[in-house]
Amino acid sequence: MSAINDSRFQYDVFLLTGIPGQEHVYLWISIPFCLTYATSIAGNSFIVFVIKTNPSLHEPMYIFLSMLAITDLSLSITTMLTTLQIFLLNSRKIGLDACFAQLYFIHTLTSIESSILLMMAFDRLIAIRDPLRYASILTPQRLAKMGLACVLRAVVVKLPLPILLKRYRYCRENVLIHSHCTHGEVMRKACSDVTVNSIYGLYSILSTEALDSLLIFLSYMIILKTVVSITTKAECLKALNTCVSHLCTVLAFYTPFISLTLMPRIGKSSSPSIQVVLGYIYLLFPPLMNPIVYSVKSKQLRERIVKIFVS
Repeated sequence: MSAINDSRFQYDVFLLTGIPGQEHVYLWISIPFCLTYATSIAGNSFIVFVIKTNPSLHEPMYIFLSMLAITDLSLSITTMLTTLQIFLLNSRKIGLDACFAQLYFIHTLTSIESSILLMMAFDRLIAIRDPLRYASILTPQRLAKMGLACVLRAVVVKLPLPILLKRYRYCRENVLIHSHCTHGEVMRKACSDVTVNSIYGLYSILSTEALDSLLIFLSYMIILKTVVSITTKAECLKALNTCVSHLCTVLAFYTPFISLTLMPRIGKSSSPSIQVVLGYIYLLFPPLMNPIVYSVKSKQLRERIVKIFVS
């Protein structure tokens, strides 16, 4: 479908993009993508299985980890269909409603993951700052309420995004630069005034991911202040070592997210190829690496995994 800039014309589909200029080797490119998705889905599913089937792992830290794994699993499935359809079938079309649904799930799951990372930071803060009250503060009932609150917040805050987009006519170029739909990119294809969407999109980010990242930063400032007051160097390093996995997860999630969020706003002349690469890193890297990081760094989880394979 050609791109026609005419307000009397409305598109019924968007055209997704894999890797520009590499269409002749899409079948080969599909191999690492298939392996990445398979590893992410298998790894996160296995983490959930191990935690669920081992009562000794029914502790706040591992419950949060299972929530994170379920979210990563859902995010991988949400983007896998359109990505592999491009590379395996060279099929780029996606209907408007399907696009709106996909972007809603992507943004909602992103917000949920951000909330879980905040809860994990809170878990580390309580464990280091007030270990004697750890079990009494992070009770199963409180964990359930926290998990429900983070899901409801994401569902409610992100719901207006596709609803607002559905009101517009789309008559500009219908080619998206990613292999999935995102709110900001779809919004820019509308031939109507999108001020409301632009303002609400910014609000939805500030009230979820941006707020969470700020609170995570403040949590680690308090953690560092607490750790510095520890007299023994060995105890100080031991306390910091419990945060390494979470810090790696936070960096893997927020670094590409912040880059993708800021690039269209402050880097309008940036290469689309950079945005494409960041998009793949943002959606593929955290779900792939999170199970690996926690399996390597958590001795208790690692022992349970080894026991399953050697028994």
